[in-house]
Amino acid sequence: MLEDLKPHIQDLRKCLINITIALILTFGVSFYFWEIILEWMIAPLSASLPNGQESVIFTQVGEAFFTAIKVAFFSGFIFALPVIFYQIWAFVAPGLYENEKKMVAPFVVFGTFFFLCGCAFAYYVAFPIGFAYLINFGTQLFTALPSIGEYVSFFAKLMMGFGISFELPIITFFLAKIGLVTDRTLKEYFKYAIVFIFVLAAILTPPDILSQFLMAVPLTLLYGLSILIAKIINPYKETQE
Repeated sequence: MLEDLKPHIQDLRKCLINITIALILTFGVSFYFWEIILEWMIAPLSASLPNGQESVIFTQVGEAFFTAIKVAFFSGFIFALPVIFYQIWAFVAPGLYENEKKMVAPFVVFGTFFFLCGCAFAYYVAFPIGFAYLINFGTQLFTALPSIGEYVSFFAKLMMGFGISFELPIITFFLAKIGLVTDRTLKEYFKYAIVFIFVLAAILTPPDILSQFLMAVPLTLLYGLSILIAKIINPYKETQE
């Protein structure tokens, strides 16, 4: 048993090493430009703060430095996405048919594209609406003084959540391609998927209904798109019964 697993473990080790190297390189470049990247990250927050108020503060001695590390890790991960997707494909490719192995380019391109679409939706749609509500809630009683370290962690968590969520069509495409799901399968599990989507949105977003809906609604639409994709790639046939 162990001997059978050894080649897979070696392949996994090789993929993880390549991903680590890519992350180190992109982290180094991102750290050099961390101030520019941070300005881009805090723009949605700054736009939501009352006029004349400073954007963010830090309250701990090393918070500014560790914030720069967080910024570099997050942006380094984004820049390394094509390599990460390629290495994921390289790991699973040995178990695929020859015609399926040739789909590495679409997997890398569309995997990266949909992840970035999720990030873009979060940045340009969810953040402005969510921050405007969360920051200005109760300002007649409190003064908003967001900590830069906490904000960057919050920002990265939501961006990753939206990015991963938007991978649903890609996952469906390849599951349908290898015959694991059909459009009927997705339709039958639709009601369960809706519950799961709203639970996932509640976990990944702040504890308010608005943010939950901002993630759950596009995810529901993506599930509908996934049904269409499965219908095109692997439609259900009556002979399957």
